Amino acid sequence: MLDHESLALKDILLSENICTEEQLQEIEDECGRSGKPFSEVVVNFGLLTNDQLLRLIADSLGTEVMDVRYISIPGEVIKMIDPEMARAYGILPVEFDGATLKVVSRQPLNYQIGEELRFITGVDIQIVVAAEDQIAEAVEKFYPITIGTVHDMLVELSNTRKDFNPDDESQTYAAANETPVVRFVEVILQQGVKDKAADIHFEPFEKDFRVRYRVDGAMREMPTPPRSMAVPVISRIKIMSHLNISERRRPQDGRIQLRVFGKQVDLRVSCLPTSWGESTVLRILDRSVVNLDLEVLGLGMDVIEKIREIIRMPNGIMIVTGPTGSGKTTTLYSCLREINEISDKLLTAEDPVEYEIDGIIQLPINDGVGMDFLRALRAFLRQDPDRIMIGEIRDFETAQMAVQASLTGHFVFSTLHTNDAAGSITRLLDMGVEPFMISSSLVAVLSQRLIRRVCKNCRTGYVPTDEELKRMRTSREEVGDRKFFYGKGCPVCNDTGYKGRKAICELLVVDGTIVDLITQNAPTSVLQRQAVKQGMRSIQVDGINTILNGESSVDEVLKYVLT
Repeated sequence: MLDHESLALKDILLSENICTEEQLQEIEDECGRSGKPFSEVVVNFGLLTNDQLLRLIADSLGTEVMDVRYISIPGEVIKMIDPEMARAYGILPVEFDGATLKVVSRQPLNYQIGEELRFITGVDIQIVVAAEDQIAEAVEKFYPITIGTVHDMLVELSNTRKDFNPDDESQTYAAANETPVVRFVEVILQQGVKDKAADIHFEPFEKDFRVRYRVDGAMREMPTPPRSMAVPVISRIKIMSHLNISERRRPQDGRIQLRVFGKQVDLRVSCLPTSWGESTVLRILDRSVVNLDLEVLGLGMDVIEKIREIIRMPNGIMIVTGPTGSGKTTTLYSCLREINEISDKLLTAEDPVEYEIDGIIQLPINDGVGMDFLRALRAFLRQDPDRIMIGEIRDFETAQMAVQASLTGHFVFSTLHTNDAAGSITRLLDMGVEPFMISSSLVAVLSQRLIRRVCKNCRTGYVPTDEELKRMRTSREEVGDRKFFYGKGCPVCNDTGYKGRKAICELLVVDGTIVDLITQNAPTSVLQRQAVKQGMRSIQVDGINTILNGESSVDEVLKYVLT
């Protein structure tokens, strides 16, 4: 079902003979499948460029296209529109001549926005057209979300009615749709995207209701909402993700698709019943902040060059291992992007599909209908693929099928949850895979962790103490006169001392003596020592090098290695 803006654009495209009814139906179908806006799909289909689309809309309205990237707007004009309305509708006042207020709008074809603005401001409104990403940046510039904004929301929330019955679905639904609740959730989601958070946590306790973000792997707490708002706020999230608001006894999973600051953002929603309410976590999948380039991951150039050599092999298995949140999926995506060529067919099975890559066929795992990794892999082999990615090897059957796929001329990527590279080999053996099958199919294991980088803006050097050197299992002679660094904390890093993350890793290449040790069922420690002897730089050494290079701090690295 198209909204008013999309229907109006559809009429313009038809009247200008830019496309046919059949083409428009294809566009509508794609909108329904992908959740992308109608205008974005029109551009993706190649019917118009972004600039041509903006000009077409402006001509139909009898107005102009404006560049608002470097515009200067008087403060009295900005104050004519409420910040919450500007952010909610994606509008920006740009000029006022005493009688008419000129406004750029994210939805210029939606006449209702102009009518509402005319009613609120009491002046005539002229809608002008601008690129959506420019409007988003300008709104963020002139109406920034701050901690003060969140505090204002909390004051508004505290005045919201608290006498509803949470067991009454209609009352809960009404409370979840009250303006203060809706605005609070919108601000929290926008702030999470702005801060590049990986997750947003809504956590009800006996006397508190906490909201926390996970940024660069560390939790960060927001101002605390009233405890009485836990049910309305979480119910609002459940409504947005099409979940059952009256079901609070069982876990539920859902998905939210929204546009924030002019870009498409997906949120995976998980609701978990607890003693004091539903703990709700939103995983933010923001495609615009993920750079799927091997060189951006922070791996050493020697490791990157070896990976590039490995992933172009005609067959074999490459495993990326590490705990949850260690960047395994991003590394695999980067590898796939590197080899995504017209001459090869690439298939992936993922739980869920996190980022769509053009040219790669991606299958979401759905255990509810029996589409697990094993069934997906079996189906893949009938699709004539060259390279396959299996999100995770969880059991013997999947591992065995992956081995057979590699031995029949396919290159397979996958992940495992183990502490180090050598441990992945032992894990496959424990699953029941025969040693000779592993040694003949496995070509490499990459073990990695994500550590926070010291903030470049407040980075401060110091001479390491003897205690720190002891914890690192190194000596002052080995360190020499090199300084260590830490972040003092500044506005750029939100006073954490860290900004951004990088990977530390170890790459175990299965060749030489390693092959013989696998067939002999050698223990993990023996495999690890031999890999180091054959040239592998262990993850511990890689972490220490990160400290010596001034990229991270002692405390950060030692949380993941040398424990």
